[in-house]
Amino acid sequence: MARGKKDVGSPEVQIAILTERIKEVTEHMKENKHDFMARRGLTQMVGKRKRLLKYLENTDYETYKKTVSKLGLRK
Repeated sequence: MARGKKDVGSPEVQIAILTERIKEVTEHMKENKHDFMARRGLTQMVGKRKRLLKYLENTDYETYKKTVSKLGLRK
């Protein structure tokens, strides 16, 4: 997914990193239902990932499709 060895800034890498963090916070929220700051952070991460996906879809559709299928985001 990364374009180079030290790539952390490309949209597809950012989406992958956010996806992993979202999974971690989701597991945390299952045990700590009243952690509202974590819930807010989760909402912000989901929104940022959504914006990055929309940007990637509009700029490079093939990379978008590849990223979505590799991460298993859309059904």
